[in-house]
Amino acid sequence: MFTVENYATTAIFFLAIGMLGWGYYRNRGYGQLGTLAWLQSSALMLPWIVFFGCFALGIYINLAAVLVLLVGSTGLYIWLGSRLRKAVQDPNFEGDLAKKMNRYQSEPGNAEAIKDIPAMPHLAGEDLEKIRGIFSIDTFFATETIPYQQGAIFKGNLRGEPAASHDRLQANLKRILGDKYRLYLIEGPEERPVVLVMPTAGDMLAMTVAQKVLAAVLFLATIASTLETAGVFLGFDFYSNLPKWPQVAPLALGLWTILLAHEAGHWFVAKSKQIKLSWPSFLPTAQIGAFGAITRFADVLPNRTALFDISIAGPAAGGITSLVLLLAGLVLSKPTGGLEIPSQFFQSSILVGSIAKVILGAQIHKDLVNIHPLVVIGWLGLVITALNLMPAGQLDGGRIVQAIYGRKIAQRTTVATLILLAIISFTNPNNSVILYWALLVGFLQRGLEKPSLDELSEPDDTRAAVTLLALFLMIATILPFTPDLAGRFGIGD
Repeated sequence: MFTVENYATTAIFFLAIGMLGWGYYRNRGYGQLGTLAWLQSSALMLPWIVFFGCFALGIYINLAAVLVLLVGSTGLYIWLGSRLRKAVQDPNFEGDLAKKMNRYQSEPGNAEAIKDIPAMPHLAGEDLEKIRGIFSIDTFFATETIPYQQGAIFKGNLRGEPAASHDRLQANLKRILGDKYRLYLIEGPEERPVVLVMPTAGDMLAMTVAQKVLAAVLFLATIASTLETAGVFLGFDFYSNLPKWPQVAPLALGLWTILLAHEAGHWFVAKSKQIKLSWPSFLPTAQIGAFGAITRFADVLPNRTALFDISIAGPAAGGITSLVLLLAGLVLSKPTGGLEIPSQFFQSSILVGSIAKVILGAQIHKDLVNIHPLVVIGWLGLVITALNLMPAGQLDGGRIVQAIYGRKIAQRTTVATLILLAIISFTNPNNSVILYWALLVGFLQRGLEKPSLDELSEPDDTRAAVTLLALFLMIATILPFTPDLAGRFGIGD
């Protein structure tokens, strides 16, 4: 009999197959380079397809087989990367690159038409003429000017690599008009590159006093919710037993260690790239203590690589911290003493259950399992990290998908994620965490991140590989074992 988990796993399996097909369709026109690039992506997705395909069929794959799959796919990825680099050195590479560039270029327009465009009230005529002068035949050949808010959109033909062209255009703009305007290189509605020039004034998103007060209130509320959650795991209501605060303090502090590690990851990488962030607005919840925090960019990002690096830093720091605490807790767990929890606890996550099975062995086949409190902290941290890695809107996962695959794919994954969360919430009314998270994402975080200055240059293959790994770990964390598979794996009574 199929359960919600079976349907979800089957959907993930067919989604992976669909992504492979879409990737092949997208790259088939680029010759040998396109084929090798597609095979590289396929190598990264191979463990996904095998793991979730077998899981949907109820076939158990032990941890050793999963490691073999990961090592094998990584080796294949590296080998294909070397083949790709050799292909780039081939004389025919320029021809393949030309095909790729033609995808972004329109037919040559009439340069004389620019002279007939009237001055726009939103952009000073003198500034407009100076801005038109920054374009050249070897960067961006502008053929049409369209007023847009307080700036202008320039349509035309991109005549070089996006990153290099943007840097030259931005340098020319700064030379003649200083820091008065910013230049964006983005994809227009017709799926062709356009240049957007906007005034610098107003593009900074500094927090207001009211927003800072709200962030402080949410911070205090999250402290309260983490204390309450710690009390629940210890078997009592904290606010009815305040003298027991020394018992809940270690759990609450452990959870805050993970939350602060997550935010510190964002902050350190953003600082290294000279990008300002808003104050984090923590999201309290009674079920798991907190959902993490909403952190917005106060500066315009230079490119999609910066968006990726800042977005992945938080989940990486929080996730690694959580994993270390989980492993330490499992190693320190003893058959007696510590927290006594039902063994079904480990059925709620494929990742946590698999790791616990390796370390605790037959202990998790009993009705009740004695664990060290660090296990609870690590598990909660992994769940919080996984929720933030969901590919939706301005969540870390949504920003990562936007950085790697672009805005269109990010919009589709946002819609798909919200629909999936809604289905899970309605089919499993007891899962209030998912329902609450779906509502928060739908109302607060569903919009995509604003464009970077250079929206066309894509991050490298290494970052694409990290993205797939992060999404895989996210799914493995929040996807539970089916009862049948848990029984075969020896988890729970």
